[in-house]
Amino acid sequence: MQLPDFSKPLWVVLLTIIFFVIITGRYFLIAGLFYCFFYLWFPVKWKERKINKKEYKQGQFKKEIKWSLITSLIFSVAGAFTVILWQKGYTKVYTNINLFGWWYLPVSLIIYMILQETYYYWIHRWMHIPAIFKTVHKVHHDSRVASPFTAFSFHPLEGLLQAVFLPLLLLIIPIHYYVIILLLVIMSFSSVINHLDIDIYPKNPKNILTKYVIGATHHSLHHKQFKYNFGLYFTFWDKIEKTEG
Repeated sequence: MQLPDFSKPLWVVLLTIIFFVIITGRYFLIAGLFYCFFYLWFPVKWKERKINKKEYKQGQFKKEIKWSLITSLIFSVAGAFTVILWQKGYTKVYTNINLFGWWYLPVSLIIYMILQETYYYWIHRWMHIPAIFKTVHKVHHDSRVASPFTAFSFHPLEGLLQAVFLPLLLLIIPIHYYVIILLLVIMSFSSVINHLDIDIYPKNPKNILTKYVIGATHHSLHHKQFKYNFGLYFTFWDKIEKTEG
């Protein structure tokens, strides 16, 4: 079956709407489930285990959701144009697993996550330069006590910086579309978990999840002190650069 020309204006709008529904649906589903589980169903347990003992600002969730919807729209536009680039043959996205073999699926996932980690760490540190921070990153840090809804709460400029990197990688490094879907799911869960203000990973410092994977405790310190813990998924850049708090 021949696909329609996605570069047509009507299809660009339709693709953007489809992506927006998917992205916001994923955001509300994951953030909402964690919110309900920890804050509504077990509020006493939540208060006992809370990392930051301060309360949320009045109207914080509403502001976070507002900024998150704007971020989702930016991601949706990026997604629509990525599909157009794929249709025109500009990306390295492939559909036949045998083209690179089964072994390449996990390898490509690791490559993408490491490159994304590197990009995010350094762009994140750049956003903490005072003059840049006020314009680009302050919106996210207005949530001094993080919540599941903080995950996508970005100023549009920060949202744009985050939206462009994955499409650029798709132009360069081969990846199966199943792996892209898995990566997006990991991104969503990781972002929400890191902003829970309750650490769900084991507390044993020898555990690999505690030592090398960023969790709520690690990222809550960043929201509290602003000068430590700049990573996205992993702690290795913070360890190398001695910015781990």
